[in-house]
Amino acid sequence: MKAQAPTAYGLSSQARNLHWLLTNLVDEVPGIRSVAVVSSDGLLLLSSDPGLAAAAVRAGQPDTPAGPRGSSADLATIVSGLGSLTTGAAQLMDGGTVKQTMVAMEEGSLFVMSISDGSLLGVHATPDCDMSVIAYHMALFVGRAGHVLTPELRSELRKSMENAQ
Repeated sequence: MKAQAPTAYGLSSQARNLHWLLTNLVDEVPGIRSVAVVSSDGLLLLSSDPGLAAAAVRAGQPDTPAGPRGSSADLATIVSGLGSLTTGAAQLMDGGTVKQTMVAMEEGSLFVMSISDGSLLGVHATPDCDMSVIAYHMALFVGRAGHVLTPELRSELRKSMENAQ
């Protein structure tokens, strides 16, 4: 699956770099269906398919699959909810900070990893993906993205996603 490059014109160099990292993650790691970066308040900051669902409706194909396969907003909602659920569970169990959550399903896998100050990286993958490879590349993304995801950059990315849809 080739990532649909988000519109990066007019963005700061940090925002363009994060777009590049996300596109590289999707293009280079086998088994990834879609990726979303979500802020601590559940808003979509980056996606491997920004505006895909909106583009399908404009193209007269509203029957494009909904959910994580066809809608960045749906994946962001799932990632945010799962992140909140696991954080709450960890607090109740005195388990410390949640580093990664993985859900294996019959038809795919969902990975959620903390980036920084509540931001999350979510990956929806194929059922035959190599989970360790995806987790490793997610950790690389988090290591590269975490220190630059400032409040100013999150605001810029949020506006960029709103314009893409």
